[in-house]
Amino acid sequence: MADPAATGAPGVAYASPQGRWILAATVLGTGMAFLDATVVGIALPAIGRDLDADLDDLQWTVNAYTLTLAGFLLLGGALGDRYGRRRIFLIGVAWFAVASLLCTAAPNVEALVAARALQGVGAALLTPGSLALIEASFRRDDRGAAIGAWSGLGGVAGALGPFVGGWLIGAASWRLIFLINVPLAAVVIWIALRHVPESLDPSRRDRPLDVTGAVLAALALAGATFALTDGPERGWGDARVVASLAICAAALVGFVLVERRAADPLVPGRLLRIREFASANLVTLLVYAALGGVFFLLPLQLQTVLGYSALEAGVALLPMTIVMLLLSARGGRLAARIGPRLPMTVGSLVAAGGILLLTRVGPGAGYVTEVLPAVTLLALGLAGTVAPLTTTVLAAADDADAGLASAINNTVARVAGLLAVAVIPTAAGLMSGDYLDPAALDEAFDRGVVLAAVLTAAGGLLAFVTISGDTDRDAVDDATHHCSIDATPLRPTRPDAARRV
Repeated sequence: MADPAATGAPGVAYASPQGRWILAATVLGTGMAFLDATVVGIALPAIGRDLDADLDDLQWTVNAYTLTLAGFLLLGGALGDRYGRRRIFLIGVAWFAVASLLCTAAPNVEALVAARALQGVGAALLTPGSLALIEASFRRDDRGAAIGAWSGLGGVAGALGPFVGGWLIGAASWRLIFLINVPLAAVVIWIALRHVPESLDPSRRDRPLDVTGAVLAALALAGATFALTDGPERGWGDARVVASLAICAAALVGFVLVERRAADPLVPGRLLRIREFASANLVTLLVYAALGGVFFLLPLQLQTVLGYSALEAGVALLPMTIVMLLLSARGGRLAARIGPRLPMTVGSLVAAGGILLLTRVGPGAGYVTEVLPAVTLLALGLAGTVAPLTTTVLAAADDADAGLASAINNTVARVAGLLAVAVIPTAAGLMSGDYLDPAALDEAFDRGVVLAAVLTAAGGLLAFVTISGDTDRDAVDDATHHCSIDATPLRPTRPDAARRV
């Protein structure tokens, strides 16, 4: 297809049948990956009981997915720009479906962890292409409405996910939360093949892919994750832990050297040298690390200590997604008027207060009196933090780097969650089979959420010290769209951010 800017082709209209088909494909595709990531947390107790898994196994069930997703997310976006966004999106959807089947049939926890790692690769291929396809397919005047619909429908999917997942786990088995991805993927593939136009970025066709950088980044993350997860149990002098640390260090050094010399690096040094960009990503690392720890520990606490069913645990977290869905855009507009520093600072401190309230969620705690206030306050704080945080990332980078800057920020958020699930439970004193012991889990949960609250408050204080109070309305307009509570946009929403060819 020809570039519409060169041919005068207007692109797809938002209100057209094809426009609705494109939205359906992209929302279902990203919704599939997002639902799987959120529902697994609710399923952890059931997985542990069924597969006789210890705490390390549950950590790896979460982290294997996040590891490959974070490691290959930037590469997935580059592949779509170069070889066709629809093509890479479809490969990712099919890959994700096959990996989901492997998760469904996993006979033991080792097989489940391996299949989850494969799922993460599929998600890294399909996720960047979703929003990029919308940007590239719709005509300029309709892109804002299309992205708003994509964001809103994605939020609805996120709100329904824990409820549906909890019902499936309670009604039948945790395996159904993976099996349901297969018919969803088939629908997405059928729609995309029939109704979604192909697009790519001609300027990237001749640029070399930084595959070496992506592999080294994944190796560094894998080494760090294994060492941080298993070090407390095995001992830091254990040969495998030492080898993991050595692999992490060597891969990290190699990554830095490769990125300096690469013609088209995944992480350009020019972005990291921008003070506000680096600061915003450090704030992201702290805040999203706290969220990673909370979202790992809280479903365990609700089910093991308070006796909630999987369905009840999913419904208990529903207000968090609803508040984020309703208020995130308002947080962006507030930052447009007063600048991002104050909303980020106050929002992070409010979120830290909500996390601290979770220490009241113990044996005999009531939902309305203890759980709901903590979850709601946390969500209110995040609603004031997330959009201004993305605002700062986009405003710090040049327009030409806006997509890359947002993708890097998203990757940092994923890495933060990865490291948090590896570190916070063991730092809180949760060992091996303790997650099945209500008394031991409750004690560790309190320490874990306090640590998460400290991280969140530190992010707020860092924002106050390092983030500018200047306003940037264009950047805020870009940052008011979010696909989930735990992810920033992968690409900018500016009208000229992508081309359809």
